[in-house]
Amino acid sequence: MPRAAAAKPLPPRPTRPFDVDVALARIAEAVAPYPPAAMFALRDGGDGHPAYGTLFQQLVACILSIRTLDEVSLPVARALFARASTPAAVAALPPAELDALIRASTFHEAKTKQILALAARTATEFGGTLPPDAAVLTSFAGVGPKCAHLALGVGAGVPVISVDIHVHRVTNRWGYVQAPTPERTLAALEQRLPPRHHIDINRLLVPFGKHVCTGVRPKCSTCPVNDMCARVGVTEHR
Repeated sequence: MPRAAAAKPLPPRPTRPFDVDVALARIAEAVAPYPPAAMFALRDGGDGHPAYGTLFQQLVACILSIRTLDEVSLPVARALFARASTPAAVAALPPAELDALIRASTFHEAKTKQILALAARTATEFGGTLPPDAAVLTSFAGVGPKCAHLALGVGAGVPVISVDIHVHRVTNRWGYVQAPTPERTLAALEQRLPPRHHIDINRLLVPFGKHVCTGVRPKCSTCPVNDMCARVGVTEHR
């Protein structure tokens, strides 16, 4: 039986205090070759794709992304908005047609009902334009703080923090915050992270968490912030 490869030793412990400005600037360079997070890609368009950046479109896209990979939710959102891009147009879709358009998204039947209700209420109650208000957004079925914050940041430029599994894992691995859940990580980041980074923390750490600071065996040896990272919980790396 072949001998198992020896575990790669971890790089030295941090040699400088953690500086979030420096860390995020380095990470911006490191993730440049990778696809952007889905909602930012949807907003910005490019590569032959139109831009879908309204607050309504971003909120619908976030609903579609729940429990669904970016590689699936992004083309689903683009297909939906190519067919119907405004609240009134989405609300007018027959439920069966909307369900067929978003079928690749997990829990598509429940999301069909949520999106139709969101579109109808946006068209009638808000005149087709959602207000940039987290309380309003979270009043819709299927929309929690994470989606509300992400849509507000990406679609309206409101400086709020959205914490997904990548933001939660990476910031705790750095030792920048110490929180057991994404909800508590959000509260901790709201206390510590400068507002200028509130939107970009998600934009940068989603691709960083997918491709560099991965859940299993992160790439510590080539990480751009390994001189500042406490590597909390890391026992094996690449």
